[in-house]
Amino acid sequence: MVDTRPFLPVSSSDGSNPSEPLANGRKPMKALLSIFFGLLAVGLLAALLTSNNGSDFVTENEHDPLASSTTTTKSEPLRPLSRGPAAGVSEKSNRLFADENTVAFPWNNSMLSWQRTAFHFQPERNWMNDPNGPLFYKGWYHFFYQYNPHAPVWGDIVWGHAVSKDLIHWLHLPLAMVADHTYDKSGVWTGSATFLPDGKIVMLYTGSNAQAVQVQNLAYPADHSDPLLINWIKYSGNPVLVPPPGILSKDFRDPTTAWLTSEGKWRFAIGSKVNKTGVALVYDTKDFINYEKLDGFLRAVDGTGMWECVDFFPVSKTGENGLDTSVNTPDVKHVMKVSLDDDRHDYYTVGTYHEKNVTFVPDDLTIDVGIGLRYDYGVYYAAKTFYDQNKNRRVLWGWIGESDSEAADLQKGWASVQSIPRTVLLDKKTGTHLLQWPVQEIDSLRLNSYEFNHVSIQAGSVVPLEVGPATQLDIIAEFKIEKEALEKATGSNVTFSCSSSGGAKERGALGPFGLLVLADDSLSEQTPVYFYIAKGSDGNLKTFFCNDQSRSSVASDVNKQIYGSMVPVLKGENLSLRVLVDHSIIESFAHGGRTVITSRVYPTRAIYGAAKLFLFNNATEAGVSASLKIWQMNSAFIRPYPNLDNKSR
Repeated sequence: MVDTRPFLPVSSSDGSNPSEPLANGRKPMKALLSIFFGLLAVGLLAALLTSNNGSDFVTENEHDPLASSTTTTKSEPLRPLSRGPAAGVSEKSNRLFADENTVAFPWNNSMLSWQRTAFHFQPERNWMNDPNGPLFYKGWYHFFYQYNPHAPVWGDIVWGHAVSKDLIHWLHLPLAMVADHTYDKSGVWTGSATFLPDGKIVMLYTGSNAQAVQVQNLAYPADHSDPLLINWIKYSGNPVLVPPPGILSKDFRDPTTAWLTSEGKWRFAIGSKVNKTGVALVYDTKDFINYEKLDGFLRAVDGTGMWECVDFFPVSKTGENGLDTSVNTPDVKHVMKVSLDDDRHDYYTVGTYHEKNVTFVPDDLTIDVGIGLRYDYGVYYAAKTFYDQNKNRRVLWGWIGESDSEAADLQKGWASVQSIPRTVLLDKKTGTHLLQWPVQEIDSLRLNSYEFNHVSIQAGSVVPLEVGPATQLDIIAEFKIEKEALEKATGSNVTFSCSSSGGAKERGALGPFGLLVLADDSLSEQTPVYFYIAKGSDGNLKTFFCNDQSRSSVASDVNKQIYGSMVPVLKGENLSLRVLVDHSIIESFAHGGRTVITSRVYPTRAIYGAAKLFLFNNATEAGVSASLKIWQMNSAFIRPYPNLDNKSR
C-alpha cells in the first residue's frame, strides 16, 4: 500500500586475551565507592526523566510527526578530549561537538545494547581501530587490529588477534603483540604481512618508542607450524628503520606489504609528509634486516598532508580474480591508496607502476591520490587489503569508527567495528573506479527472504515494506525512473552535492528516491539511502548516491552529516544498490560497488521490533518503480577460541 503522506522535512537539530577479564581488575575501595554513587546518581536522574508522563522527550511541534525532539533534562555540554595527534597519529576522538554546546543524551542500556552489531567483527569490549596484517594461513584467516585492552577510547595500543574459517565467524585469540620494548613502548601501531617464497611470514610494523619517535620493526611467528600463529617474536635488532633525514619523528609510519622486484629484492612503501606534501617513501631489502632507502617518492601530492596506512597493489585489466602483490605484468594496473591524516578519509587512484624509476603515475591526474576518489564516502578509515590465495581474490578491510560521543562509548564499554570484508576489482567499464563488494561468505547468514517486484512509487510518497524487524537486513534493489520525466526535466546550472544540498527532504524534479532504513512508523527517525539525478543546463544527467543521517536519531550528541558522491551510470544501466543493515551500521553499495557509503547511526526509537523499512520518492515530477529482494540476516558467531591449548600460548 502506498503512503501518500508528504515527505516532510524535520526541524534541524542544532599479553592477555581480549575475551578474558582484564588484568589488574581489582580497584581501590574509593574508586568502587565513586562508581557506585555515580551509578546511583544516574539511576535517580533516569527515574526523574521517565516520571514525565512516561516519556523521555518533549516534542517541539506536536503537529509534525517528523519534528526533532529534545530531552527535558539540562546536561553539561560535551567537551571531548583530543586523542591521537599529540602522540603522532590522526585524531581518534569524535570532535564533532568540540566547539558546540551539545549536551549528552540520556542513553539507557536498552538503546546502547541495540547498537552492538550482529555480524560485523569487533572485540568483546574496549577500543579498536586500524586493521593490521590480514592474511590467510594454513586454513585460517587471520585478522590483527589496533586495540586498547584497558578502555573504550584510543590509547595503550597493542595488537588484537582473531581467526576465522570464512571471514564471517571469528574466534578471539590472545594478544599478538604488546608494547613491551623501548622501540614500541608508546604503542604497537599499524603494520603489514608479507609471505616469503618458502611460505614463511614477516610482519613489518610501526612502533612509537619511549621518546614518541616512529620507528619500523620486524616480527615473525615463533612457530610456523602453528596454524593459529599465536606467538610472535620481535627481531632482536629492532628497530630496523628510523626516520630518514628530512622526515620528522612523528611523520614516519605504516609500512605496506612488500612486493618482489624483477631483481629479486623486496620493496615496500611508508607514509610520510614533507611540509604539506603527502609522500610515500620507498625502501628495498633482501632480508628484511638491511634496508636501502630509494631516491624520490613512489608518489607525492602537494597539499594533502600526512599520508597514513598507504596501500599499493595490482588489479587485473582483464580477469575477475585478485592478484598477488608482486604481480607486475602488462595486463595489470596498480592502485595506490592513502589515508589522509588531515581529513580522516581513504583516497585511491588507478595508474601505472614503473619499477625501474620507482614511481607510480595515475591515469588521471585530476583524481590523483588524496584529491579524487574515495573507498567510502562515509565513516571508513585506515583500510588495508590482502591477497587471499585461498580464493584468488583481493580482500579489503576498513575501520568503522564511532560517531556518537565519547561519553556514550564509555557507558556502553566498547568503540568501533570493522567493515564486512570486501572484494576489490577494477571496474573495467569506467577504468577509473574500483568495484567493492561484500565477500560472498556473508550470503551464508541470509534467512527469510522477501521479494517486491515493480513497486510503483509516486512522486512525494512513501511505501512501507513488510519485512519484519529491520535491524539485520541484506537488501538488493533496482530502480527505474520514468523516461518521460528525464526528458521533460529542465536543466540547471546549480551544482548538486549530497553533503550541502539539504539531504533527502529537499525535492527536485528527478529525486531523491530510494530507501528509508532504520525508520520508525512515524518516520520521526529515519536514514534515507538514495539516488538523486541532476540535469545540467547542457542536458546531461549526473547521478548521485547519498546517505542522509540528519534524521537518523532524535539524540543530540551524534553525528548527523549527509554523505555521498557522484556515481557513474553508463548507458543501458539501471540504478542499483545493495545495503547491509546491522544495527548501528549501514553499508551501502551503488552500482556493483562503484560508490560506497558507510554510516553509523544511533536511533532511539527505530530499534528492535520498531525498526522498519520503507521505499520513498521525494521527487516533484518523476515516478519511480523498484524491484527488491530482502533477506533477514542471522548473527555471526564471534567469541573466544574454545579450549585453547596452553602449550600454544
